[in-house]
Amino acid sequence: MASPRRKIDLPVSGVRRYLEPGPIVLVTSAHGDQRNIMTMGWHTVMEFTPSLVGCVIAGGNHSFGLIRRSKECVINLPTTALTDQVVGVGNTSGAEIDKFEKFKLTPHKAHEVNAPLTAECHASFECRLADGSLISKYNFFIFEVVKGHVAASPEHPETLHYTGDGVFMIAGKVISRRSQFRPGML
Repeated sequence: MASPRRKIDLPVSGVRRYLEPGPIVLVTSAHGDQRNIMTMGWHTVMEFTPSLVGCVIAGGNHSFGLIRRSKECVINLPTTALTDQVVGVGNTSGAEIDKFEKFKLTPHKAHEVNAPLTAECHASFECRLADGSLISKYNFFIFEVVKGHVAASPEHPETLHYTGDGVFMIAGKVISRRSQFRPGML
């Protein structure tokens, strides 16, 4: 059993370092003749069936308008091999440059939405807006994943998790406790 640890006070602005919601993703969008790709870390799975994902997208972000108007996007899961592209995409505006060209990322046609898939990513999830009632108040979009694509291997890729201050942690190590779960709780 783990022993109790001594704790120090933490400024509340630093909470994200410990409670980040999941891996960094690259969100692609398109509307009219415009397309974009953005780096995002503020997302959470909300339901399994239908598959719902909640995402916070800053109102000043170029993707915000594209997604709000098109009501769709693709959530792409990069691995550590794309770390430099993830940072570069996050530090630039799609209103000024074509990020696919600038960062040598390949857009592929999606099956269910107009936003492109990102070929270099491990997985891509095509999404449609399921609930926009929290967009005006919190910039919170609730998407339904309508089609998923994932690389056959590795089963557990090394993904990036942002802890703030320019630092990422890498996920990929797997610890199984499957035998301890009750049926239906997996």
